Amino acid sequence: MPAHLLHVLPARHAERALLAAAAALVLALWWHGPIVQWADYHAFADRRAWLGIPNAADVLSNLPFAIVGAWGLARLARANTPGPALWSWRVLCAALVATAAGSVLYHWAPDNAALVADRLPIAWACAALLCAFLAERVAPRWSAPASLATTLVVATAAVLYWWFGERQGEGDLRPYLVVQFLPMLLVPLALLLRVGADRNGRTPDHAWWAVLALYAAAKGAELADRAVFDALGLLSGHTLKHLLAAAAAGCIVRAAVRAQLR
Repeated sequence: MPAHLLHVLPARHAERALLAAAAALVLALWWHGPIVQWADYHAFADRRAWLGIPNAADVLSNLPFAIVGAWGLARLARANTPGPALWSWRVLCAALVATAAGSVLYHWAPDNAALVADRLPIAWACAALLCAFLAERVAPRWSAPASLATTLVVATAAVLYWWFGERQGEGDLRPYLVVQFLPMLLVPLALLLRVGADRNGRTPDHAWWAVLALYAAAKGAELADRAVFDALGLLSGHTLKHLLAAAAAGCIVRAAVRAQLR
């Protein structure tokens, strides 16, 4: 790693750098223009039923999200000395349980209306995850009730913006993509700049890098849904995406719980 990256970036400079990166992402997507959902989005590769459950693999592979979220909530309830990001971690765990429910609903009978129930808790999870990271590495105020509530409202608005536009035939995914991919941009940038590396009670760097790697693999599997299914037969790329994303959630929740209960 370059020598200038080995020094811990002061919080005031770190926040400005991260805000600049976030603004760059928003401007890049604005310049790109509307991003519409492709026509065959709901045509998943594995449509096999099992025990009366339609699209069984894509439905049942959401259960790990509920398990991770419920376990995290139970463990975080034992935190006697709240860390700066405790509420964000709790919201993340609740969002994971909601993600399991929303994705089961969607994959049971995929359509745009059910997709709202799928995307809303995913957006909440992304918002809570980013708030947790910023609270641990930049400033505790990012996990304050007002900040957390604001980010959740923004995440909700991003999904509803797509949904109401979609109903008019002009759906635009750009706000939702900002919410989903902002942690994928800011977390590695902050880790490379060693933002908050000298703080106590933070979730360790290696857990964040593992999450980034697993989530990137999950997105790759999602894009290769049919190719993975044709190659493996037992599971599709979308099912694998669920399992990899749940593994990412389990990795970061476990690390966060250990940091909070330390």
